[in-house]
Amino acid sequence: MLKTIGAQIKEYRAASIATPLFMILEVLMETVIPLLMASIVDKGIAEGNIGHVYRVGAVMLVCAFIGLLGGLLGARYGAKASTGLAKNLREAMFTNIQRFSFANIDKFSTAGLITRMTTDVTNVQNAYQMILRMCFRAPVSLICAMAMAFFINARLASIYLVAMMILGVILSVIISRAMRYFSEVFKKYDDLNASVQENISAIRVVKAYVREDYENQKFTKASQNLYKMFLKAEGIVAWNGPVMMTTIYTCILLISWVGAHMIIAGSLTTGELMSLMTYCITILMNLMFLSMIFVMVSMSMAAARRISEVINEEPSIENPADPVMEVKDGSIDFDHVYFAYKEGGADVLTDINLHIRSGETIGIIGGTGTGKTSLVNLISRLYDVREGTVSVGGVDVRRYDMEELRNQVSVVLQKNVLFSGTILDNLRWGDEHATEEACREACRLACADEFIEQMPEGYHTYIEQGGTNVSGGQKQRLCIARALLKKPKVLILDDSTSAVDTATDAKIRDAFARYIPATTKLIIAQRISSVEHADRILVLDDGKINGFGTHEELLENNRIYREVYDSQNQGGGDFDQHQNGGER
Repeated sequence: MLKTIGAQIKEYRAASIATPLFMILEVLMETVIPLLMASIVDKGIAEGNIGHVYRVGAVMLVCAFIGLLGGLLGARYGAKASTGLAKNLREAMFTNIQRFSFANIDKFSTAGLITRMTTDVTNVQNAYQMILRMCFRAPVSLICAMAMAFFINARLASIYLVAMMILGVILSVIISRAMRYFSEVFKKYDDLNASVQENISAIRVVKAYVREDYENQKFTKASQNLYKMFLKAEGIVAWNGPVMMTTIYTCILLISWVGAHMIIAGSLTTGELMSLMTYCITILMNLMFLSMIFVMVSMSMAAARRISEVINEEPSIENPADPVMEVKDGSIDFDHVYFAYKEGGADVLTDINLHIRSGETIGIIGGTGTGKTSLVNLISRLYDVREGTVSVGGVDVRRYDMEELRNQVSVVLQKNVLFSGTILDNLRWGDEHATEEACREACRLACADEFIEQMPEGYHTYIEQGGTNVSGGQKQRLCIARALLKKPKVLILDDSTSAVDTATDAKIRDAFARYIPATTKLIIAQRISSVEHADRILVLDDGKINGFGTHEELLENNRIYREVYDSQNQGGGDFDQHQNGGER
């Protein structure tokens, strides 16, 4: 974990080294100043030597300026190093997330990843700055002050030593108790972020069902849990202050009492007593700083572990050593394929044998949860099979360079996503170098041109984040156009025309047949009318192939298909009513 976090310091190593050096310089100057002050009192003021006061006073000013400069530079470089580390941590996490397969993404919740990249990184950033500045400054200052105190008077300095031992025991108890609560805080942050994310992404549904009060209660509960956890932890840490101040005042009283007797006896000067008082406060305050550092570092360790999990997560799907760089054609073969989302989990697909010729249009239908999306996800290697092989262009997909494979297997996913930017910006996700004319042609094929041209700014219309300013059907057609711009050998439409009317659906199918005949087209749908003109239709039931053939063949030989066809032609029914393989 520490190695992972430390590796992200990178170009900020010089700032990380400079910070403690400047802080030590500040400490040395602060240590010298009380001695100079004692000299002014004892040899200047007491003896009436104004020249000595001026000379030593000038040295004090120089020391104070150097100390101030050291503190300022330490703060500057500490901020540079800590914010730089935070930047690199976020970049490292984000970069690795882009390499994740769907299986890796399933492992981390969205809210958890957001918390790691925000709250967790901020905690590590603050802890790192504290380590660079105070973790060096406080021990050095404490040691120097203690050494100077023993140099002035060992008897009085022993009071500090005893106080430090007692204080150290009390603070360690406080820290150990507080850390039990701090370690749970980050899980509560995940719950809070999850509540916010879910509410904002589904705000239209919340308002449509008038569930604002319910959502407020849910958020309040998550926020209250975080509040209670922090309150308990901070309530324990709050004892730091009273314990510290009690110890400081006790030491001052003891030093004043013993020191006064020693001054009367002539074994201690007034200036030395003033210096000892200053060193007393320095020692005990630095001990308190150290206790706070331990609390912050302990908190950040939990955050650092969570960050390291993301950075060190190895993608479950990686390129082979010598990848195939060209997809020959759009033929697809499933050879005794078994697939499960989790290792040791139940199979979602069972013994799938399927052979599709390049350029064919294949309809895929079946009830919810029968494995339709899982089947097509294997083609572009978004997941890997548990057993068997999936081949595209006659080559096992595990042998391809993933970027080349996914450029040739274009997928319009079940959940359509548009990004903030113009319509052209979104279309060019399919081909970043596409001309405006190529974008217009893709939109014509997807029947998106008709609504785009009615917009005031046409193809330069700005799309809000998530595509909130276009309808579901418009979003689907834009996503289809975006996929077509890739000019793929395989085009997969995962229920991607469900929000368009049947006439537009027919236009899109007709455009595909006329303009991209060489592209293999897989169309997942619930409506038989969307796939009945396909070359062949695949019927899935409970993760298995229940039927595969033309529309006419399935009407004659497949009971599920025939019953759903009849029910849909009579005005209702779909495959979810036929989950038992036609055994009705």
